[in-house]
Amino acid sequence: MAANDSMIQVTDLKKYYAGGAIKALDGVTIDINKGDVMAVIGPSGSGKSTFLRSLNLMEEPTGGAIVFNGVDITKKKYRDADGKLVKLDIDSLRQKMGMVFQHFNLFPHMTLLENMTLAPMKVKGISKEEAEKKALELLDRVGLKDRAGAYPIQLSGGQKQRVAIVRALAMEPEVMLFDEPTSALDPEMVGEVLDVMKELAQEGMTMVVVTHEMGFAREVSNRVLFMADGKLLEKGTPEDIFDHPQNPRLKDFLAKVL
Repeated sequence: MAANDSMIQVTDLKKYYAGGAIKALDGVTIDINKGDVMAVIGPSGSGKSTFLRSLNLMEEPTGGAIVFNGVDITKKKYRDADGKLVKLDIDSLRQKMGMVFQHFNLFPHMTLLENMTLAPMKVKGISKEEAEKKALELLDRVGLKDRAGAYPIQLSGGQKQRVAIVRALAMEPEVMLFDEPTSALDPEMVGEVLDVMKELAQEGMTMVVVTHEMGFAREVSNRVLFMADGKLLEKGTPEDIFDHPQNPRLKDFLAKVL
C-alpha cells in the first residue's frame, strides 16, 4: 500500500491502570491502511480489546498518538487546515468508526427498523423516510428485511449480531471495528455472522477485527497482529503469522489454538 493509503497511524500507544502497575497496552505502533482487513489475535488479557476500543477513544490512552485522517485524536484540540485551534468532536469521530461488540447492544424496546433508523435520524439528521429506506436495504442484505418489525428478543444470537453489523453500516463509517463479534454466539451461528464480514471485506471496507476465529484471520484478513501482555509482538500476512511464526509466544499460542 502507498503511504497515502494509511488511514490510522498508531504510535507508541499506552494504556496503564493502577498508576502504571497494569500495562494493558505497552507501546503499540501500527499503521492501518484503507481497505485493510486486520485481524488482531492473542491470548485473553493481551490488550486486544483495549487496543480496539482506544481507536475510537472508548478507552482513553495513557500515552502515544492515534492519527485518524490526519488528526491526532488523543489531543483534545488540533489545528485545522487554516491553522485554527479546533476542539476535537468525539461524536463526529465515532460516526466514522462503526463498532460491533460481543453483545449486540440493540435496544430491546425498539423494533429492528427503529434500532436501525435511530442514529441516522438523530445524529445525521436524515429524514425518517430516507433512514427507513436505507435500513430496509441493509436488512435485506443480511436476509432480515422480513423481520424489520420484530423485536430483538424474537431473534437468534446470529440474527441479532447481523443486525448490529448493518446498524453500524447505516452510519456509513469509514472503518469498522469488531470486538470478538462471534464469541457470544452458539457455534452454529458463527458462520452466518462471518459471512457478512467476509462480504464487507470483499467490498473493500476497512476493518479491524479482534477475533478468536483463526479460520477468519487466515482466510479473510490481509494483515494479522499478534498481541500478548499489552505488546504487539508480531505482525504480518496470514501466511507469515500462521505458516512462518517467529516469536516464541506466537508459536506457543498457535500450538494451543490450531
